[in-house]
Amino acid sequence: MAVSLEDARNLAQQLGRYGKAQGARSSLEIFLTAVPFGALWAVMWAALGVNYWLCLLLAIPTAGFLVRLFMIQHDCGHGAFFRRRATNDWVGRIIGVLTLTPYGFWRRTHAVHHAAVGNLEHRGIGDIDTLTVSEYLGRSRAGRLAYRIYRHPIVMFGIIPPYLFLLHYRFPAGLMRAGRQPWLSTMGTNAAIAAVVAMMAWLVGIRPFLLLDAPVVLLAAMLGMWFFYVQHQFEHTEWAHDKAWNFYAVALHGSSYYELPRILAWFSGNIGVHHVHHLCSRIPFYRLPRVLNDHPELASVGRLTLIQSLRCASLALWDEGQKRLISFRELRLRAAEPTLA
Repeated sequence: MAVSLEDARNLAQQLGRYGKAQGARSSLEIFLTAVPFGALWAVMWAALGVNYWLCLLLAIPTAGFLVRLFMIQHDCGHGAFFRRRATNDWVGRIIGVLTLTPYGFWRRTHAVHHAAVGNLEHRGIGDIDTLTVSEYLGRSRAGRLAYRIYRHPIVMFGIIPPYLFLLHYRFPAGLMRAGRQPWLSTMGTNAAIAAVVAMMAWLVGIRPFLLLDAPVVLLAAMLGMWFFYVQHQFEHTEWAHDKAWNFYAVALHGSSYYELPRILAWFSGNIGVHHVHHLCSRIPFYRLPRVLNDHPELASVGRLTLIQSLRCASLALWDEGQKRLISFRELRLRAAEPTLA
């Protein structure tokens, strides 16, 4: 279903009424996420001396709660979780120590992502690198190979997530010369992480801590990367050059509605309702389902089911002629087709 530009603009204005954070509800969401996360981590510690495979099994729900903590941090970055900015910022900073994500630095790069999503002239910060077909074909053989490796699912969802959260976020990559704020955010978070690791090493031992925390962090990073990927890397997303780019059109049609089973939607903080989030980022995640209930026409815009989303992993190139993402295989088959004289 297509929604006109004028309707998208009017809808964005209407959605403003959902962007009022409820302090009590937000505090409850933090409690319902942080307490089970801590409890499961403690159970994993207790199970370590019994069976490590049991620990790995418990790491799955524990990682789910860590993903949800990240979603709370994400909403704080948008100023959506509490009414006072200082409350959002301090909650975001504290959670950032657990998610290994420097809150101030990430908030800044994510704001760039929201401001320029789908703009072909403003790629590179806060998003997944995406080439057009012509850009890819214009690269050298080595350049094409590098991009194919980057977009391979094993690299995208297996190697990049741990690199991103364990190494990339330890420095203000991309904002190295943007003043002291990105440095204060990353270095402050690094210091806090080091303090927590030292405390946990003293409490449980460094080896048990790494055996328990590493699978949780790695799994949460991979899940988070997948959610971020399918939010914009789906076949009928929208990209445009600067002159044709429009915030409301790309926010609505360039972002997916990832319709997940209820339990997965809860753990992911309803981030699958991503088209609504991009239209109005000040809506706390617990109010996003209400938007769909009140505006049922949005349920068919950019809709992806869990099964349908699996195909997104092979998409890698923006076809400007057909206005859709295509795979390397489709490009290869197209090149092999005989041309008519």
